[in-house]
Amino acid sequence: MTPAKLADAVLSAVVSVFTARGLDTSVLPENTTVERPRNPAHGDYASTLVLQVAKRAGVAPRELAGWVAERLREEPGIADVEVAGPGFLNIRLQAAAAGELARTIVTAGRAYGRSDRHAKQRVNLEFVSANPTGPIHIGGARWAAVGDALVRLLRAVGADVTAEYYVNDAGSQVDRFAASLLAAARGEPVPEDGYKGQYIEDVAQAVLKARPDALSSPDPQAIFRAEGLRLMLEEIETSLADFGVHFDVFFSESDLHRRGELQAALDRLRAEGHVYEADGAVWLRTTDFGDDRDRVLVRSNGSWTYFAADCAYYLDKRQRGFDRVVLLLGADHHGYVGRLRAMAACFGDDPDQTLEVRIGQFVNLLRDGEPVRSSKRAGTIITLEDLVEAIGVDAARYALARYSLDSPIDLDIDLWTRTTNDNPVYYVQYAHARIASLLRNAAELGVDREPFNPALLDHPRESDLLKALGEFPEVVQTAAELREPHRIARYLEELAGTYHRFYDACRILPRGDEATTDLHRARLWLVEASRIVLASGLELLGVSAPDRM
Repeated sequence: MTPAKLADAVLSAVVSVFTARGLDTSVLPENTTVERPRNPAHGDYASTLVLQVAKRAGVAPRELAGWVAERLREEPGIADVEVAGPGFLNIRLQAAAAGELARTIVTAGRAYGRSDRHAKQRVNLEFVSANPTGPIHIGGARWAAVGDALVRLLRAVGADVTAEYYVNDAGSQVDRFAASLLAAARGEPVPEDGYKGQYIEDVAQAVLKARPDALSSPDPQAIFRAEGLRLMLEEIETSLADFGVHFDVFFSESDLHRRGELQAALDRLRAEGHVYEADGAVWLRTTDFGDDRDRVLVRSNGSWTYFAADCAYYLDKRQRGFDRVVLLLGADHHGYVGRLRAMAACFGDDPDQTLEVRIGQFVNLLRDGEPVRSSKRAGTIITLEDLVEAIGVDAARYALARYSLDSPIDLDIDLWTRTTNDNPVYYVQYAHARIASLLRNAAELGVDREPFNPALLDHPRESDLLKALGEFPEVVQTAAELREPHRIARYLEELAGTYHRFYDACRILPRGDEATTDLHRARLWLVEASRIVLASGLELLGVSAPDRM
């Protein structure tokens, strides 16, 4: 019995009691959950549903809990129900019902833990979106790992997700990038406000190779701009693909200008009544919706602001049919939250329903306890390639997704390259590899999983492992809804520890000439279920599940 099925049984029992006793069923929720008690002596699972509804039903909580417990004891698979405290329900499962979870997981395979709960939601998830003027830095690498994990999580709960990268190719930073490339190609010093680093030399030479006529053309900077952007974006795409991150859409800012979408957005905002003119500029009255000041859309010299492009881009996403627009931004964008929410409101949207802006904190790479501050290629910034070179793709993705977004990260190269249990990704991957080795040994010994008797899985360590495996669907659901992939990583580490304790306490394969018993077979089901959940969780983080280490 899965926790979800048990929760349904609890709710069904409460509905049955309410109906039989003429109580108002409208006070009941559509669904409920059960939790694992901290103290195993209190049962396998606990429910607080009675405490939540008793007062509204006009019944004393313990009295209502007693009626519900009596009804629940009739449910197949439930061994006993106790009423504790003011009205908690502590539930014990029969060993066969608990052990049946192993069959459920093995039968479902990769589908276990996934759902269609958000099948009707279309989500545009924009992340990384680094300017195409240089390699992706380590902060962008965090968004690559977290953003891709969120795409996987949201799809795992049924949402229709588009992963999108916004190419900022229409601003002054692109002009400075082109000027830097041109100077490097001519052997001149890079402009004071230009971009520096070996990559500028590399890209400049690549432009000359692709366009030998670039320096002699009537407008060399235009060529270096177009070719430099193309080459830099190709490199960014390649770096992300090598990191296991793939985007459905690369959206060009310049297309917004070319197609007249900034003017269309301005017209729409004006029609909504939120635009005014002052000091020769065109303003959006975002203070009406909580912003700290109004925002300029068109400067007094007639040029568009970056915020105008933000407005046009948001409107474009909504017109493409996305119900929810999710942006992952770095810590230096903290001030954007208020203005973007106000902008959505100016378009007539409820930002609580259509817009999410997530702000992440900084990442520092450490070696020997000291910050790594220079890159071989990019000068003073640490790049995605530097990180991967230092600790590898799996460790980098796991480490970057393991922490809450609002927490700064210090990534210690020494820790994340160790092949010891204090390295979190190694600890989880080793659990999977250990299982794969055991299953190979079982195949060599000719040990089959059939027949399966789930009632035999009654050892305390087996019970602990079954309960941990049962939590996976709820962890996936919560991580997706709260946009917190670190919950998956922390769950996997706890599951790996639970599996290792089970492995140490319970003999899984027969020794020597020992005959294969039904207990050996039952434990193989539990082992395979553990392997499936470990592999599935690692997949959600974009991390491999090796069979050998």
